[in-house]
Amino acid sequence: MRVSDPLHVLSNDPGPVCRCCEADDHSVCASLTPEGMRGLRVIRGNARVAAQDTVFHEGEAADSIFSLTSGTVKLSKLLGDGRRQIVDFVFPGDFFGFASDGAYPYTAEAITPVGLCRFPTVRLTQLRAEAPDLERLLFERLVADLALAQEQMLLLGRMTAREKIAHFLLTLSRRATRRNDPASPVALPMSRQDLADYLGLTIETVSRTFTQLKRDGLIALVRPELVDLSEPDALRRVAEGGGSD
Repeated sequence: MRVSDPLHVLSNDPGPVCRCCEADDHSVCASLTPEGMRGLRVIRGNARVAAQDTVFHEGEAADSIFSLTSGTVKLSKLLGDGRRQIVDFVFPGDFFGFASDGAYPYTAEAITPVGLCRFPTVRLTQLRAEAPDLERLLFERLVADLALAQEQMLLLGRMTAREKIAHFLLTLSRRATRRNDPASPVALPMSRQDLADYLGLTIETVSRTFTQLKRDGLIALVRPELVDLSEPDALRRVAEGGGSD
């Protein structure tokens, strides 16, 4: 069921203080001036989406931009031969749903139950003209997305499986610290298949590489979905090409 279904979307909340977000103090929104924040609150709609439900499909009209307030979302594209490529994972405080041609360039699916802030594209465009700080912050977000896409190209094209897993774990750690979460252990709410589809590996290779990193003492599996980075410096050397496959 899409998030635009009326059962999913709650009423707009123009209250004086934004308190819907786990990332309240360190999200993009937190950097806005009071005027910019007030403008976003007026156009904002809140939504809840169940795990495995779709927020929007690739190719649908991009009528809204979203900010994740809780949970985890995966963004994926279907390749011409039917294979799926996951292009990113979205965490609290992240914006997603940007489109250059009026259609969503990927499918967004909830990995866990998620909370969203939903901003209609037309009204957000009007607000951007009135709030220069919002325009700047959204531009910075798009630049960050471009940098991530370039990094993903390197990840898929040049790194070994061991380097890819190490790099991914360190990236999750950095993103966690930006949310004021601990650098370790890092949460892995996505399935091993999702991780394989993101890194361009098979699920067997992903599982084998995790076992190797654990055997070498670089990580410890607290639970399948929670990984302790036991030796982050050594893991960083692996990610930078200093370890064997």
